[in-house]
Amino acid sequence: MPGAFTGWNAYIVPALVVIMFGMGLTLTLPDFALVLKRPMPVLLGVALQYLIMPLLAWTIAAVLHLPPQLAAGLILVGSVPGGTASNVVTYLARGDVALSVTMTSLSTALSPLLTPVITLWLAGQFLPVPAGDMAMSLVQIVLIPIVGGLLVRTFFSGFVRRIEPALPWISVLAITFVVVAVVSASTAVLMTAGLGLLIGVVLHNLLGYGLGYAVAAALRVPPAARRAVSVEVGMQNSGLASGLATQYFTPEAALPGAVFSVWHNISGGLLASIWGRRPVG
Repeated sequence: MPGAFTGWNAYIVPALVVIMFGMGLTLTLPDFALVLKRPMPVLLGVALQYLIMPLLAWTIAAVLHLPPQLAAGLILVGSVPGGTASNVVTYLARGDVALSVTMTSLSTALSPLLTPVITLWLAGQFLPVPAGDMAMSLVQIVLIPIVGGLLVRTFFSGFVRRIEPALPWISVLAITFVVVAVVSASTAVLMTAGLGLLIGVVLHNLLGYGLGYAVAAALRVPPAARRAVSVEVGMQNSGLASGLATQYFTPEAALPGAVFSVWHNISGGLLASIWGRRPVG
């Protein structure tokens, strides 16, 4: 009954602000210090994320002949930073959690610059990309809430520790809201292009895991860090991609992000289950 959720699209951006503020509440300044202590694996993970995922999305969209709106949406999913769920999956997979948190933080901090530029480069052939406006939105939706959350945690740490157990549930509710809003606004497209879109999203995510791990292994990154890089590359902040697509493209272009939001949590849980049972090394 998609009509029951008419008008929810107007509240996608506030939901994303809640998610990003919640992410800021979980961060501390030492999370960023790892960039200086262990720059190689951190920068490698971030570089792979912003190279592998956008190029994979463009290739998959071309091979599957996705409609322009879905192709642009999938590329936008590949161009956003890593999702916070990657930190939980890395922990369950017995990977390097500190590295995962730092990669997520750095890729998110770089997103106002890199996401619009990469999206313009690869998705501009499918739909017009207002890169400047998108960059400003990322500052407002991502950087300001995260910095705000980080400051609140720094100066009101006792209060944050008391509410911390509730933060993941708030984020889950917010991302569920985003998925419901996007899917309800694009049911017709989902019914006609659903299978091709699902195949594209699954390939995008699984190949991201595989290539992230393979490159990290080839460069002799330690095993626990390989797992972190693999998860970080494969899991995206797809809710953010849906919000940007709704704001600057079309409701249909937001569908890849909505589908990715559901799928990567399933695949991440399965990956964590497999790796969590295997020794590191």
